[in-house]
Amino acid sequence: MTRETDAKLLYKEESYIIQGGTFEIYKQFRNRHKEIVYQRALMEYLKNKGLAVDKEKQIPIYFQNKKVGTYTPDIVVNDNIFIELKCKPIITRDDIKQFWYYLKCSNYKVGYLINFGSSKGVQIIRRIYDTARDK
Repeated sequence: MTRETDAKLLYKEESYIIQGGTFEIYKQFRNRHKEIVYQRALMEYLKNKGLAVDKEKQIPIYFQNKKVGTYTPDIVVNDNIFIELKCKPIITRDDIKQFWYYLKCSNYKVGYLINFGSSKGVQIIRRIYDTARDK
């Protein structure tokens, strides 16, 4: 990663902490537990690193700048990043599409889709939705 790219990374500090915690938790637990165990462990890790963490906080979904529903991600960090956790053998295209639509229809700019269930290692998808929202 270049310095220019590094400087542009949205929520850089939080992102490094989230990813570091994810790897640390997977290293200890592997893919042997239920989703709730990973959720609790990640929340504890993030709190210990000084981040504000909300469990299953309802966030509004908008259509043409009007609230039309709510989405409840597994974890919200510093009220600007949401995390959706999975514990299944593989993340499907439908999982990714659903995650993308949640990000796109909320006012959040950064989202993580994290899967602890794969035997090939933890899967982390980080997405940003910002520039198209401003147009």
